[in-house]
Amino acid sequence: MKGLHIYTGEGGGKTVAALGLALRAVGHGHKVIIIQFMKGRRYIGEYKIARRLYPEYNIYQFGREEFVDLKNPSDEDKKIAQEGLKFVKRIVKKEKPDILILDEINLAASINLISIEAVIDLLNKIPEKTLVVFTGRRAPKEFIEKADMVTELIPIKHPYEKGIKARTGIEY
Repeated sequence: MKGLHIYTGEGGGKTVAALGLALRAVGHGHKVIIIQFMKGRRYIGEYKIARRLYPEYNIYQFGREEFVDLKNPSDEDKKIAQEGLKFVKRIVKKEKPDILILDEINLAASINLISIEAVIDLLNKIPEKTLVVFTGRRAPKEFIEKADMVTELIPIKHPYEKGIKARTGIEY
């Protein structure tokens, strides 16, 4: 594997940072694959843009439309996340992306939807030419130790605090 970048922390912008990297890479003709864990909302911008950026940009979702109960994830949420991990193994072998973004994998591992060990095992099987990006709050220390770059986003101020709801094209 070419390297591991992690975007973590309680602040907003982790997925947006990874998507910025994806956009830059696609601009240079690189192949980017995004696998979203815990997300099953096809109306979000990063999903909708896929048909316009194909074939360099591909995105797949492994989650329900509803949010996961972080304190008590359902068996269905665990099953979907584990299917996502299996899918990652297959798609990486088949497509050999330049960049592989595993969105929300930090949080999925930290709440035991998937095991930290299974993710580490997956990392060890990523092709040399692929840069891997993990996003999500609560990055496990095992991931941080393996990473080449870790950025922690810290909340200082957010429009939600003023009662501004999530906006199309900005927060999703």
